[in-house]
Amino acid sequence: GKDARKQEWEWLLQRLFEEGKSLSALDACIETVKKEIGEPEFRHRVVIGLPAAMFRQRDWGELNGKTLCFLYREDQVAATRWYVDRVLESFRNANYKNLDLAGFYWVDEDIATCKDLPKYVSQYIHAKKKEFVWIPYWKAKGYDQWKELGFDIAYQQPNHFFTKDIPDSRLDEACELALRHGMAMEFECDSKALYDCEDSSYDRMLAYIKAFEDHNVFETSAIAYYTGSKGLLDLYHSSSPEDKKIMDRLARHIVARRSIKALTK
Repeated sequence: GKDARKQEWEWLLQRLFEEGKSLSALDACIETVKKEIGEPEFRHRVVIGLPAAMFRQRDWGELNGKTLCFLYREDQVAATRWYVDRVLESFRNANYKNLDLAGFYWVDEDIATCKDLPKYVSQYIHAKKKEFVWIPYWKAKGYDQWKELGFDIAYQQPNHFFTKDIPDSRLDEACELALRHGMAMEFECDSKALYDCEDSSYDRMLAYIKAFEDHNVFETSAIAYYTGSKGLLDLYHSSSPEDKKIMDRLARHIVARRSIKALTK
């Protein structure tokens, strides 16, 4: 119920690099699968989220002998730069076999409270030769300013899957809006997509696939996937023919995308 302090930021950092968890678990998983399907033609690139320097935070902690107060922009930037440096150092030291650090993700999904803070953070991230990624919610404040805010890529959330009174036309609108503003797209689903589950949203996941097909998103756009905690895993383990059908349809697109040399950002 309180804004995170330096000690909570450090806890998050330790959790990210904890042996057998998070990045370590992903690296080990890839190493295991390599024994079954062979060496991939690419290294997996990961993007790590940055904790938000909440403007209300007055007791974040000390940095270089100074107590930081996030009422001041320079203190927000200083803390975020410190975290970026800690991530870069920890990633180098971890020496993962299968992972490369591609960049950082801005957690705030609008700029209602953070204002233009991303612009100052992006300068530091770019100086470190890393990418800066954003996924604003549907028509979030600042979504159409993503380039001015310093992001290298922004994914448009349709926010359609989770609310059944939103018509499928939202997906068409989202694809068109993303194209107009040079944005990529987010594909959204979770375990409610299971065909036989109570109050199933199977048809809504199907609508995403159809809209992405109709607007050539799979062929021309970068895509971020939000799948809840284990949406695709539950679909994979399902014995329902309908679940197998929708998984195969999505999987064919994902596999085909690997043959595309460069996806438009």
